[in-house]
Amino acid sequence: MIKSLIKDLEKMMEFPKEGVFSKVLVKTEISNYTLMCLAKGSDISEHTSTREAAVTVLKGEGIFVLKGKKIKMKPGVFIFMSKNAPHSLSASKDLAILLSLFGE
Repeated sequence: MIKSLIKDLEKMMEFPKEGVFSKVLVKTEISNYTLMCLAKGSDISEHTSTREAAVTVLKGEGIFVLKGKKIKMKPGVFIFMSKNAPHSLSASKDLAILLSLFGE
């Protein structure tokens, strides 16, 4: 069991020249929190998750597509997804997000 954890996400951000950098911050039996940094022009193709998820945009810009609906990503945007929801994203600028997964 993790008691407490403090991380400076801004200092942890690493933007690759291309593709995606990800760092698991915390993983428990029922949750997972991952910092993801996408290089400008990178994307993650459509997929689903067997768990509920939330995306919080920390830095940059991009487009998130959730069940066919386009959502403009910019710092402060919060997106919640039910499990099995089809989604994808693309970075128009270097993009940093916090991905939170919940449930079993």
